[in-house]
Parts: sequence; structure tokens; C-alpha cells
Amino acid sequence: MLSIPVTHHAVARMQQRAVRPEIVDFLLDYGRCEHHQRGALLYYLDKRGRQRLQKVAGRDTYRRLEHALDAYAVVSSDGELVTVGHRYKRINYH
Repeated sequence: MLSIPVTHHAVARMQQRAVRPEIVDFLLDYGRCEHHQRGALLYYLDKRGRQRLQKVAGRDTYRRLEHALDAYAVVSSDGELVTVGHRYKRINYH
């Protein structure tokens, strides 16, 4: 299960978008963190995060989960998971 508090909206989006809790945990543990709107933080896996995850989880586990890793998670300034989704575009660095 998730290591941070989750809003009802995030639970609904996880179900609707088929993003499993373990994927969200990987995003939070190994993902890159960018500032988002109104003080929120955006987490996603970049190349470096994917490499670290592959080392920790192992090659077989990584291959099994690789298709689901193009996701993002938004965490509020209060530390709650607000929403999750799938990345279809590259995230631009500011």
C-alpha cells in the first residue's frame, strides 16, 4: 500500500487509469521531482530513475513493470497524493 496519505480523487484516478499502488511508490521513491502548480510536486521516472529502479528491483521485475512506468503522480504541499496519470508527452524542464 502507499506510504503517504491519498485523497479520494487520487483513489478514483488510480482505479480509472489502472495505475497500481506499487507504481506510485516507485514514482515517489525513484522518480524525479519537479515543482508543479500551487506548491504541488510532480513525480515521474526519468532515465536515471529507471536505471536506479532496475538495479534495486532486478531486471525481470523491471521488465514486467516497464510498460506501466510512464506515469506521473502529483503530491500536494500537505504531502497528500492528489492525482496520478499516464504520461503521453515529454515533461519539459523549466
